[in-house]
Formats: sequence, structure tokens, C-alpha cells
Amino acid sequence: MKQSVSEWGTHDGRAVLCYSLENDNGLSLALLSYGAALASVRFPDAAGQSGELLLSPPDLEGFTKNSAYFGATIGRCANRIARGSFVLDGERYQLAVNNGPNHLHGGVRGFDKRVWDSEVAQTETTLRVRFTRSSSDGEEGYPGELNVAVEYLLSNDNQLSINYRAESSRRTPVNLTNHAYWNLNKPGSTDILDHELRLYCSAYIPVDETLIPTGLIAAVSGSAMDFRTARRIGERMAEVAGGYDHCFVVDRSGSELAPVAELRSPGSGRVMTVASSMPGVQFYSGNFLDGSSCGADGVAFERHGGLCLETEFFPDAVNQPAFPSVVLEPGRPYTHTTVHRFSAER
Repeated sequence: MKQSVSEWGTHDGRAVLCYSLENDNGLSLALLSYGAALASVRFPDAAGQSGELLLSPPDLEGFTKNSAYFGATIGRCANRIARGSFVLDGERYQLAVNNGPNHLHGGVRGFDKRVWDSEVAQTETTLRVRFTRSSSDGEEGYPGELNVAVEYLLSNDNQLSINYRAESSRRTPVNLTNHAYWNLNKPGSTDILDHELRLYCSAYIPVDETLIPTGLIAAVSGSAMDFRTARRIGERMAEVAGGYDHCFVVDRSGSELAPVAELRSPGSGRVMTVASSMPGVQFYSGNFLDGSSCGADGVAFERHGGLCLETEFFPDAVNQPAFPSVVLEPGRPYTHTTVHRFSAER
């Protein structure tokens, strides 16, 4: 296993570092201190040819100038909050409204647009990069000082683990996730509609026209939301207005890490499985990609060019008392683990 670090430039007067990690089986990562972002994942296909699995800009400017959240750590609160407003302990908080009438992914300058502190470590079987930052009381309108750590771990069994931890000085909503766009073929060359997806989810959360939950939890049975058996993503997408951008409820049996998803590309033979400690996963089929961003080879990222599987609490949970709470209590750390495992089948 090997790792290295280089500078990608500066942002807000701080050097942006890129960490390159590679295990002994051809799985490699690139991680940026800007946005604590997953900037590259490369893995061999069924024929043994290494290739990129992420939609990702080729340079720092591509990350800083783009609003698609490529590979970034999302916070303080991922997904949407209705009208950017919530009441906590009798006080109303108003956040930025940056997605139609709603607040999205932490606001105008969320965690994805900050330079994080970082450190590396290595054992015989694992490479690790740890990103940390302190989000001040009132940052983007959220109460409390929040100290956050995100660790990426690469192992020789082709496993990428992401561990999240946060502690707050005051009660505050916290919902962290990663916003990687996956394409198990060659990103930019094909869409993901032929990818086969299985979700270990018997229910999903219906949304209104602005993608805010209605408050209901609905069974997927008999609908275009039913991925309990693997099927092509594009098979029933025409039945879903705008494409998939919905939170699915993970079937849990009490274990800390539950299986969430299995994604397979018939073209490349690559397979990615996802397990998580979180109750939900936002399946987003890249509906708003518009060709304005491109990869290292200059190929544009078009609509449905990649998909996201964002493990998280449910959207707008701070305003939905029936949903699992996203409010973090002082002295009780937030923790969250998501594990991706890669393989290839002939």
C-alpha cells in the first residue's frame, strides 16, 4: 500500500492538499482538503483495466466554481430543510434559501466549500486520511460551535470506509454525508441508466414539488421505487417526475452497519456495495447535471451521467417530528459510518 500528498493550489489563503492512496489490489483514491472531498476512485474492470468511477473535475477551480457538490462532505445538514427554517428550544432559526424555496446541503457556503485541516496515518493493512474543522456558532445560521472529523480509510480488501464524528456546544441539527457521483463505466462516456441497482429498502419518503417530504413513509411495493430486487435504473424512470431524487428507508435488523445498496455495471463488470449506520439513503440519479462540468479528459457530465447514494438522516427531519431526530445534544457525539466495497465480475 502506498500514499502521497501534493498541493492543488490555494483557496481563502490556505493550501489545498490532495492525498493519493492506493492499495495492493488496484483500488486507489484521491482526497482533497477542499470540501474534505472524495475526488477520485479508480478500480479495475472485469478485464483488469483500471478506470475512474467518479464524476469529478480535473482541478481545484472545477471544484470551487461548481455547485454540483462533486464528492464533497456535506454539512452542517445534508439534503433539504423546508423554507430554510426550523424552531429549536423555542427559537426560530432562519438559514439560507439556496434551492428554490428551501435550504440545501448546508447553505451558501457549507462544509463542501471550506478548506479542512488534515492528517494521514498508515498501518500494514490500512491507509487513513482524517479531515477536521470547527464550524463556528452561527455559521450559515446554525446554532452552536460544531467540531467535525471525517476519516477516509482504504484497506487491502478493497474497502473504502468513511467515518464521521461531530460534537456541539449547543443543540443543533447535524446530518453529514458524502456527495460522490458514481458511474461504474467510464464517467462522461455513458449514462447510468443501464446500471443495475438494488436497494435494501422496503419504504421511501414521498416529496412535494420542491422535494420536501410530505411527512409520509410509503411502501415501495408495486411502484417505480421498488429496487428490492436489482433492476436497471432506467427501467421505470419515466414514471418518476424529474427522475430519482428520493430518500429511501433502510431495512435494519438492529446491527450497527446494515446493507444499503448494491450497484452493478453490466458493461464493465464492476460492482459496488454500500453499508451504513444511517436510517436513510438519498438515491439521486443526476437529474440536474447539465454538461457545464467535465472530467480530466474534457468530456462533459450530462444529465444522468452519475448517481449518488447519500447515506443520511431523512430530509427536513428537523421539521418532521415523526422522523428520526437530527438534533445533536451537547456531550453526545454524532457518529456515522459508511462502507463501500468494490469488486469485478466477468
